[in-house]
Amino acid sequence: MTTTAPPRQAATPPPPPARPSAGRRVWNLWLRWWRRLTAMRTAIILLFLLALAAIPGSLLPQRSLSQTAVARYFADHPTLAPVLDRLYLFDVFSSPWFAAIYLLLFVSLIGCVLPRAVEHARALRTPPPAAPRNLLRLPDSARLEIPSGGPDPLDVVEEELRVRRYRVVRRSTAAGSADPAGSRGDELSAEKGYLKEAGNLLFHLSLVALLVALAGGKLWGYEGSILVTEGQGFCNAFQQYDTYSAGPLVEGGDLAPLCVDLADFRAEYEEDLTASSFTADIAYGAPGAQAAERTIGVNDPLRVDGARVYLTGHGYSPTFTVTANGRTFEDVSAPFLPTDQATMGSEGALKLPDLGADAESQLAIQGFFAPTGVVRDGILASVDPRPLEPRVAVVAYQGYLGLDSGRPQSVYAIEQEQIDRGALERVGSANLAVGETLTLPDGTAITFTGYRQFAALQLSHDPGQVGVLVAAIAVLVGLLAMLLLRRERVFARVGPAAGGSGTVLTIGSLTRGGGEGTERFAVLADDLRAALAARAPARTAPPAGGARPDPEVPTP
Repeated sequence: MTTTAPPRQAATPPPPPARPSAGRRVWNLWLRWWRRLTAMRTAIILLFLLALAAIPGSLLPQRSLSQTAVARYFADHPTLAPVLDRLYLFDVFSSPWFAAIYLLLFVSLIGCVLPRAVEHARALRTPPPAAPRNLLRLPDSARLEIPSGGPDPLDVVEEELRVRRYRVVRRSTAAGSADPAGSRGDELSAEKGYLKEAGNLLFHLSLVALLVALAGGKLWGYEGSILVTEGQGFCNAFQQYDTYSAGPLVEGGDLAPLCVDLADFRAEYEEDLTASSFTADIAYGAPGAQAAERTIGVNDPLRVDGARVYLTGHGYSPTFTVTANGRTFEDVSAPFLPTDQATMGSEGALKLPDLGADAESQLAIQGFFAPTGVVRDGILASVDPRPLEPRVAVVAYQGYLGLDSGRPQSVYAIEQEQIDRGALERVGSANLAVGETLTLPDGTAITFTGYRQFAALQLSHDPGQVGVLVAAIAVLVGLLAMLLLRRERVFARVGPAAGGSGTVLTIGSLTRGGGEGTERFAVLADDLRAALAARAPARTAPPAGGARPDPEVPTP
């Protein structure tokens, strides 16, 4: 009889996995991006990019420091400068791309460090882990056979480890099938080096604090520079500074109320004409208040009301007496900027728009000042930075200075463009010693009467300076802890000896980071042998011949 098998039914394919919703996909993408951003590798890359992005700020002039230098760069590189300006390379530290790197680094460090800080706090409360099954498989291990009747070996081990500042935990495990050798006996676990991870966290947290302090200093800080001639002064206002920079959150009313007057400046030189010290006697105080006196130096600034006044340089301001159209102007001066720091030869300009009869006959004097001048072939040169024989070479121009045109121009030089297009005409030149006079064709007399010194002062306010100092010290402390400390674990277990007489102490060590762990373990093992031998019970030596003494027979 033939039987027919029932038809085979096709297997039903499993249903396709449900596709996550759009919101779930967005959440997964954001979580993946966050994990990559907060990875330590990403933080290191961003830190490298931040250092790389700061390079143009040190190679190219920055508007926040010197707009004149930026204008000079535009004049010297008319084709390249506009391209660099579109890339914010003259405003590197306030550019959008630098701020983006800075912000990403800040977020990456916070996201990386905070979870590790929580994990480390949890690890501080967690006891050392249990000893491994086979201690002899650890990188450093040893077996010590101990005769019976002595103290508990683990007590000796615990004492030695606590002296070495280990955190020790004793455990007692019963015999069980988990150990093929039988009873595992009592065991001990010890650990030290928690400060290594604490140093790692301190390093990264301090780096975050350093970024916060730097950002706070940039947002609420300001600084300004000005040249002050002896007998003159300035007050803390942006309008009085030659150059200044301020954070975006700083307003004019936030500036510290401070006025500074320069009474005297002194420069001392060595025999080889190198400067040994610069000091300035100043009077300072709030506007309308009684001034206090103080002497400041290059590394000894004035600190008052959160502001600091630094002495950053010096130079000379030659003085003139100018007589024109029946009027006399005495002690007219302007700072001449040094072009050679070795000899303090300086160049500058003196603009006198009020001397001319009209706007087309204004007077300007362009000159070179030599503290110790020597004239060679009609050319004045300086040979000594000390004012032993001051001389000045002047070139006089008359015409329209353009001070009321609305175009900004330097107060330390005459615009060459005005000379080239004929707005200013050269009317005389001479090399003058103190007391000598240059007389122009229209009868104007220019007399060189001497000099006064000026000091380059910088007033700065940085609310994040203390925070930067503290964070930098903490970064160094954390780095030293990371490099010098090691995480070490020591395990010990006591079990019966193979022959049944005595016990066996098995110890093992595991050092994270390697280094000198083997040497330290060898020293620990030797100390344990010595301590166990010292506490072992004393044995009575048998008499000669191997016979044991009879306890009932007195020994003579």
